[in-house]
Amino acid sequence: MGKLKSYQEQLQEIVDKGINAAEEQQKKLASKPFDYAEKLESEAREYSVKTLRKRYNGYSDSLFDQLRNLNSRFGSFAGDLVARLEKEAAEGADAVAEAAEDVSDAAQDAKKSVEPKKPAARKTTARKTTSTAKKSTASA
Repeated sequence: MGKLKSYQEQLQEIVDKGINAAEEQQKKLASKPFDYAEKLESEAREYSVKTLRKRYNGYSDSLFDQLRNLNSRFGSFAGDLVARLEKEAAEGADAVAEAAEDVSDAAQDAKKSVEPKKPAARKTTARKTTSTAKKSTASA
């Protein structure tokens, strides 16, 4: 389950890098019209281009900060999900181990009940001499 956490972190880093790259490109593209507007600013004094640029950059920064915040929240959610999956997997493994132990115990009990019992060892006793053998020796 540690691999899932690693994948989640890698995914979050990839998204973060993508956001940074998009922000950088957007700022490069957005700066060109402002550069031209600053050149023309001396002719049009009604609006300050620098003020417009600051506002635009402020909105842009806010947008990308919100995207980073969303990515962070996604990472937290994914981390919680991974933790739950790891916990459930561990509990499942414990349940499987218990079931395997129960099956093993039942198999041992079944084996004992099926095995034939060994006969008890018989005592060997000396045979008594019969009375006929005594009579034959007495009459002789």
